[in-house]
Amino acid sequence: MAQDAKLAATRARDVALLVLDVDGVLTDGGLYVDAHGGIAKRFHAHDGLGIKAAQMAGLQVAVISGLDSPAVAARIKELGIGEYHPGHHHKVPILTGILGRLGLSPGQAAYLGDDWVDAGPMGLVGLPMAVADAQPEIMDLALWVASRPGGHGAVREAIRFLLQASGRLEAAYAWFLPEG
Repeated sequence: MAQDAKLAATRARDVALLVLDVDGVLTDGGLYVDAHGGIAKRFHAHDGLGIKAAQMAGLQVAVISGLDSPAVAARIKELGIGEYHPGHHHKVPILTGILGRLGLSPGQAAYLGDDWVDAGPMGLVGLPMAVADAQPEIMDLALWVASRPGGHGAVREAIRFLLQASGRLEAAYAWFLPEG
């Protein structure tokens, strides 16, 4: 499968769940390691606000990460994402469980990834998506590719695409405007 804007827009209309990877998607993939082995990560504020807007517009968001990091757990909690599953390199069983709990079919899900660990879930969902700096194999799986790299607003760009395609973008934006 290669990037196909028309097919991606058609499938985006049915998406009720966006599933995100963390390293290389929500972050730039960099690991900041201190002298004690503690790891810090950088998140983009636009992605966070996009996640809040998606939730407000009725688009559910889940996160499946290959690593288990207290920094990520704190950010996920701050964003109010209930479906957070750290420490999983085999993501398809986790994704299948999320879909079952939410009563959704794979066609109602989008997955935004960047690396080989994301190939399985991207092959399962209705709308596989990739960040601009994803590995070539992941780009080949994606129907939609962000113009931005991971950790630099790619998640917000994907959310904007999903909300626009489903006719929810204006309502999401209007929620942030002053009343009347």
